[in-house]
Amino acid sequence: MAISLASACTFSAVAHGNDEVEDAIEYRQAVFHLVAAHFGQMGDMIKGKKDFDAVEFQYRANSLDALSKMPMEGFTVPGSDKGDTKAKPAVWEKPALFEEKMTKFQKDSSALAKAAQSGDMDTIKPVFMEAAKNCKSCHTDFKNR
Repeated sequence: MAISLASACTFSAVAHGNDEVEDAIEYRQAVFHLVAAHFGQMGDMIKGKKDFDAVEFQYRANSLDALSKMPMEGFTVPGSDKGDTKAKPAVWEKPALFEEKMTKFQKDSSALAKAAQSGDMDTIKPVFMEAAKNCKSCHTDFKNR
């Protein structure tokens, strides 16, 4: 099922305050902060900066999989392209490409959670690297530093 920026997505679960735009921005930033935290811990295991723990890796991969489905909601509120955001205008100027990359992020995250079930670094590492490549690509195209 495609996620559309133009869809009539309800945002009441997140934005029940007076400023829906600010709430939307804070919501997506919070989700991406958690994504970075889990991804970073897995990356440290992949790079050997941290001992590989299959149980922890599985937990983090499962968390990433769940989180990957959340950010789009924070981009649907009109006006959330302005304000304290690191999102580039390209998010709204190229919504099909942004949606494509977010869908790939979801697929990569699901694949990583599945690969993590093996507990085998040789199985996990290439799947993680593919997910990291897509993340970097999306940041390049859609996030200001």
